[in-house]
Amino acid sequence: MLYRRKGQLQILIFNLVTLVFFSADFISRKNYEFIIYVGVIFVFIGLIIISNRKVYYPNAVLWALSIWALLHMAGGSLYIGKAKLYELMILRLSQSHPVLRYDQLVHIFGFGTATVTLFYVLKPLLRTDLTRWTALSIVVVLTGLGVGALNEIVEFITSCIVPKSGVGGYVNTSLDLVSNLLGALLALVVIRITHKNSPASKNEAPTANLPPD
Repeated sequence: MLYRRKGQLQILIFNLVTLVFFSADFISRKNYEFIIYVGVIFVFIGLIIISNRKVYYPNAVLWALSIWALLHMAGGSLYIGKAKLYELMILRLSQSHPVLRYDQLVHIFGFGTATVTLFYVLKPLLRTDLTRWTALSIVVVLTGLGVGALNEIVEFITSCIVPKSGVGGYVNTSLDLVSNLLGALLALVVIRITHKNSPASKNEAPTANLPPD
């Protein structure tokens, strides 16, 4: 089955509709950069579907991942005047660096969500007593940063395939990595708040007996 828990079918349909819509837009504009990103998103959707039998993904986390994908696609599709949404300056915090842009906010939200998601992937392998927060915090944050680094590798490959892509240079990559770190740290705060008094269960899985979200 593509989904195992109540509410997951709606999440799947939401993702398919948004991805088909933006794919048609990118194809019509010959935006090959984001066509590649759509393919990457489909791969990760497939991985979640495959692992859904063994990993407990709260619906709130799956919705957050879906919103991240939507924000990413919108960033490459929508324009504010003549500027792409990804280039929009939300709040000027530095005179020497382009901070804070829409791009960086999406990185903070997205890789914060990815960090929480990976926590649930790792949770069945962790100690049943989630009290050693120092060690756990290091593992969780570094795991989120690892996914962020993988994203930068994908962007580099994309820039090689599509020379005129809007990936950006060294400064952009560095700001992305800093944003990823902020997202991972915020995710750690969320994890600690939501699991402070909740022991991890090694048998936690997406079954009908799981508590509702």
